Amino acid sequence: MNQQRDTRSADLENIRTLKMARSTHAYVRGNTIKFYAWLAQSRAGKRLPVGPPIWICGDCHLGNLGPVADASGNVAVQIRDLDQSVIGNPAHDLIRLGLSLATAARGSDLPGVTTARMIEHMVEGYVAAMADREEASAPEPNVVRSVRQKALGRRWRHLAEERLDDIEPKLTLGKKFWPLETEERDALEALFAEPTVTGMILSLNSREDSDRVRLVDAAYWKKGCSSLGNLRFAALVAIGGRKKHPDQYALIDLKEAVAAIAPSSARRKMPSDPATRVVTGARALAPNLGARMLPTQVLGKSMVLRELLPQDLKLEIEQFSRSEATRAARHLAYVVGRAHARQMDAHGRAEWAASIARRQGADIDAPTWLWDSVVDLTASHEAGYLEHCRRYALAQAA
Repeated sequence: MNQQRDTRSADLENIRTLKMARSTHAYVRGNTIKFYAWLAQSRAGKRLPVGPPIWICGDCHLGNLGPVADASGNVAVQIRDLDQSVIGNPAHDLIRLGLSLATAARGSDLPGVTTARMIEHMVEGYVAAMADREEASAPEPNVVRSVRQKALGRRWRHLAEERLDDIEPKLTLGKKFWPLETEERDALEALFAEPTVTGMILSLNSREDSDRVRLVDAAYWKKGCSSLGNLRFAALVAIGGRKKHPDQYALIDLKEAVAAIAPSSARRKMPSDPATRVVTGARALAPNLGARMLPTQVLGKSMVLRELLPQDLKLEIEQFSRSEATRAARHLAYVVGRAHARQMDAHGRAEWAASIARRQGADIDAPTWLWDSVVDLTASHEAGYLEHCRRYALAQAA
């Protein structure tokens, strides 16, 4: 058993290294550790405004935003990954988003002046959210609208074809799904017999409380980037009906929650259990997602359980035009701002907006602390990416 687990861990680390070598943006997305290490050491990081202690995403890059469905199937663009959520400084989310947008702009061969305009529009969108203005003040760009409209048209068959390689009720072992150890399968069988778990599943999509939930298949799921190496399971469950003809199926994601890398400004106020921390952060920041997440345990590990819905998609923005880049920056900062603002009262929002919008330089119509942070981080991550690729090439040649 241990040999199988060791082999799996080594394979996952190799996959993570390869994913991060694919592009600078992939390296930025997969390297939260470097982001916060830079923040602790840099001079720009020491000049950040100290925002109100609220729940923040902690890893607020483009790939962690996208359409998310609520328990009834209603869709909104929200934060969609809360692994790093902590009670912390909301300025950290703005910088992380700014770095992600700047890296995407560089990947689109956009000039530096466009990146500067993106940071300016980010601040405008975020401040609009703090002022509780309507979404029209940060109009949805085409790259976001197209993903949201795609999400609205998706059904179970789309999720099955995408995640299962088939609409048949099974998890086909191969590139995505790996075999479970015996103790893992036994633990999942026991988990899906627990009333809290079946109750969560039956609370979604207007299901009947009396329906039976049965585990049909399960596998280890090779998914993610920075989280590769932590436990991750996919579970296919049948709901209601008869054994051979259930009313419907659901795909469940079980993801190990570990200690957050993101620094907290109020650690004592956060749940000590990592999965409870993640779910509490999700309910504060992304209610569509948080309402269908459950903290639980598998084999003594803290795990977050959630049903995957067909409408859940992430933003895959590989290429920007100049106009789309600035519109996307404004709108996505507005989305993040709304997530932060719902945790503050009117006075707190006004004070934080004033602090965010304070201009300290004449060269750019945005706070110098934000611009300097994004510039420094872009340079350090570019150097880190090249070094990562060098080490990867040497390892492949060995």
